[in-house]
Amino acid sequence: MPADTAQLSSLEARRLAIAAQGLAAPRPRPRGRAQGDKQLRQVMAQLGTIQLDAVNVLERTQFLVPFSRLGSYDPTALRALSGPGGHWFEYWGHAASLLPMEMQPLFRWRMERSRQDLVDNPGARERRRAWRAAHADYMEAVLAEVTERGPLPASRLSEPRRRTGEWWDRRSLGRLALEFLFGDGVLAAWRGTNFERIYDLTERVIPAEVLALPTPAPEEAQRELIALAARCLGVATVADLADYFWMRAPAARPRVSELVDQGRLTKVSVEGWRQTAYMVPGAFAASPRRREATLISPFDSLIWARPRAQRLFNFHYRIEIYVPGPDRAHGYYVMPMLWRDNLVARFDLKADRKASALLVVAAFAEPGQDSGLAEPALAELHRMRQWLGLERLSVGEKGDLIPHLRAVAALHGV
Repeated sequence: MPADTAQLSSLEARRLAIAAQGLAAPRPRPRGRAQGDKQLRQVMAQLGTIQLDAVNVLERTQFLVPFSRLGSYDPTALRALSGPGGHWFEYWGHAASLLPMEMQPLFRWRMERSRQDLVDNPGARERRRAWRAAHADYMEAVLAEVTERGPLPASRLSEPRRRTGEWWDRRSLGRLALEFLFGDGVLAAWRGTNFERIYDLTERVIPAEVLALPTPAPEEAQRELIALAARCLGVATVADLADYFWMRAPAARPRVSELVDQGRLTKVSVEGWRQTAYMVPGAFAASPRRREATLISPFDSLIWARPRAQRLFNFHYRIEIYVPGPDRAHGYYVMPMLWRDNLVARFDLKADRKASALLVVAAFAEPGQDSGLAEPALAELHRMRQWLGLERLSVGEKGDLIPHLRAVAALHGV
């Protein structure tokens, strides 16, 4: 590393990341569930993308991510932001994601790659091309039906051609045809209240003024996405920058070098990191001003890259949804808790809507943390409970933090 390269401590790196993710500032003053369109759009502007996920044991991640930044807000306001007339669209940003509508031109190169079936795996590429060739007439019929009938989920196609099987093989041919057309950019989509994708012609979903914007060259679009990722991450390696909008690191590396040459990124050395890191020039690592604890979705952009979470927070995280129950170390749907400038605990949570209770199935403090985090943790759990519209908090038995949560709850008579 050259002698003039900026040096960051591990603490400074964490603080940069937390601030860049909109988690360092206090949440807005509580307004019941009334935080709405403006605040949600500010969250999206800060993050660049919000990942979608179907798991609803607590609440779907697209609703949890804004809660971590805003506290209580009205989820119907988020639903209204996507789809026809909305400010957001869905596409493959970081996995299935919500994105600001004005970013649609930056993903046209990905849509073109989809149209040409240019996936990285040669076997998958050939399977995609074979599927298109075998079902070309059916895809045309599906597109014609959407054109004629308007917005449709796969379940409402007149000939969905359902199949049996596991995972991908269980999807109907109609769903696969719609997904191909969605990936190609021919169709756009949004989610219904049951999380099912609803598809329509792109020109009936994406505003005409956005579609009229020029299409940047792939290299230019990738540079802009990486520059945005750098701002959203605070400090990041090439792999981190590539992962934010699902690019391959070898393809991202020359774009990062170009951004350095343009003065839009600067190289830094981070304590404990083996790889060179990059940041936006002039970014400053200030101490977080948020004093309350914050629960973080498993699919939150602060932690979705697990190697990065390990580097930043010394936090080893594994999604255990698909791990058999007896083999889970921490639980089914585990939310880390951010407090001040570190991840200090993790909670396995479930919303029991029938009993109107937020269940703390398990709670664990991270190594080196003490019982003092139980009070801010309990306060955050009650904020979550109230936002979900649940009447009570039920604390389970598993985890070293559980006795301390119970003690604080008893002290406050809750």
